Amino acid sequence: MDDAVTELADRVRALLMAEPGLEEKRMFGTRAFLLDGRILVGARKEGVLLVRVTEEKGATLLTEPGVSVAVMGAKSMGPSWLDVAATAIESDDALMFWVDAARDSAAG
Repeated sequence: MDDAVTELADRVRALLMAEPGLEEKRMFGTRAFLLDGRILVGARKEGVLLVRVTEEKGATLLTEPGVSVAVMGAKSMGPSWLDVAATAIESDDALMFWVDAARDSAAG
């Protein structure tokens, strides 16, 4: 696992550690953070953040800088799975925005 993944996972963990029901797993080459068994976000290679949101929210968030539809292997995952570039989550506030987007979608 590269340093960027470890660093991003540490940042995500620090933001979510008070969340009851949080679980961390390695899945699909990603360090995934699950809430009640559902993937919220994941730390991917090169410090890319995988974010799971509703399709409607994803379609809107795709207009944000540094955001693209996640690709796993050869499969495009659709607008409910987003990759957020490391450059778009450099600040803790920016990272929290994406973590909150995933949390809001999971709660919805």
